[in-house]
Amino acid sequence: MKFKLFLLTLLICSSSFGQSLPELRHADKIRIKEAMAISTEFGDKLFQGYSTVPFAIILVTDSTEFLINHPNPSSDFKLLGTDYILKTNIYYRKTQFSPHILATFPAVNGLSCSVVGTPENTNTNSTEWVIYLLHEHFHQYQMTDPEYFKSVDDLDLSGGDQTGKWMLNYPFPYDSLPVMEQYELYTKALYKAVTQGNKSNLKKYFAERRKLRKILSDTDYRYLSFQIWQEGLAKYTEYNFLELLENYSPSKEMVALPDFISFPEYKSKMYQNEIENLLQNKLDETKRVCFYSVGFAEGILLDKLSKSWREKYLIDKFYIEHYSKKYD
Repeated sequence: MKFKLFLLTLLICSSSFGQSLPELRHADKIRIKEAMAISTEFGDKLFQGYSTVPFAIILVTDSTEFLINHPNPSSDFKLLGTDYILKTNIYYRKTQFSPHILATFPAVNGLSCSVVGTPENTNTNSTEWVIYLLHEHFHQYQMTDPEYFKSVDDLDLSGGDQTGKWMLNYPFPYDSLPVMEQYELYTKALYKAVTQGNKSNLKKYFAERRKLRKILSDTDYRYLSFQIWQEGLAKYTEYNFLELLENYSPSKEMVALPDFISFPEYKSKMYQNEIENLLQNKLDETKRVCFYSVGFAEGILLDKLSKSWREKYLIDKFYIEHYSKKYD
């Protein structure tokens, strides 16, 4: 009997030791650390108060979600330990979100989290992934504003949807021929205003933008404005970070990652890609994705029109034409 009891105890202990804890990969830690360092050093140079926004992250892998830098985890997350590289507690649970996700929303106890898949699952290299994480952190900056959610509700665009999916699925008239034609005239004028910048091109841009505003219903224009403000200027902020990183020296661990490319090299590629998308994306084909490149270009143009426009960003939300008198 004593022998059987000893054997049972041994089996239970062996089973317990065999259940290993999940492990956050070293390379993922390096990328996250780099994004946090960039945000801390350069964030306030872009938007006042940026560095004070909690940088809570859920890294989604195929089997495990790692909650990083969250001050108040929910009970479904278990403590993995304090990480010496990230200098914060890491928690974990079984994967619930898509491993391909790149999104930001109040995912844990009401706090907005950047919920992101790994580079492999989001089809990005290490440099892109770091910049994409900064894009998502910019959404945390937006959502940390105490008036953000009320202001979004006041746009009256949800149609009763409380999940936030309306932001993706709003029935914008992407297939309307008059809207498509005017959108194309607007984006061509925006392209010339950004890349050539003379007064004639700028005047043409303002005229085509006003025509697009006129052809849209008030509701549709609110949605367009919201998307440019929220997603488009987040894309622009990616590029703005890259401008600040021209003389930045990333960590040796970041540079050592096999798929790392320099930030200046990525900046050049990003600019070319977004400018080409501005002209090539068709409204009826790429739909709301069009608004990313539009906002990217609008942000660059805003820098030329008003050096202080970012001061109004969270005060006067959604309508970027309010940021410069030159739109009048």
